[in-house]
Amino acid sequence: MRDLTHLNADGEVHMVDVGEKAHTQRVAVASGHIRMQAATLEALTQGNIGKGDVLGSARIAAIMAAKRTADLIPLCHPLPLSHVEVTLSLQPTLPGVHCAVQAQTRGPTGVEMEALTAVQVGLLTIYDMAKAIDRGMSIEAVRLEHKSGGQSGEWTR
Repeated sequence: MRDLTHLNADGEVHMVDVGEKAHTQRVAVASGHIRMQAATLEALTQGNIGKGDVLGSARIAAIMAAKRTADLIPLCHPLPLSHVEVTLSLQPTLPGVHCAVQAQTRGPTGVEMEALTAVQVGLLTIYDMAKAIDRGMSIEAVRLEHKSGGQSGEWTR
């Protein structure tokens, strides 16, 4: 197992110094889904969720979450994101909604946490807006799908 870089020589948690790392193009893709009753997905599809545009709100929430990741995850570095793309697709056979996020930056550290945080918050927004009709929804399979850039190179699930 690799050394844990968030621990100093005394075993204390600290923020990793990325000041000397090369600035490279970095991309991360994460995904997940929210499972719901078929009737809930139908109401969402028909625009019959009383709180408004569920998918539009989830898309904006995901982008905002990517931008605020360093405020939420204690040891994440604040990053200048160059692009965040959120894809939400209705999945009748699940039933539910699949969310995929691609985050990009050019800098000294990766954007995996930004992509993962964006997926979670996008799906949580769907839950929040539809919970009045389906409290049994579940957020599932949130995971990193791909990352590229930096010293560790490319990784694909």
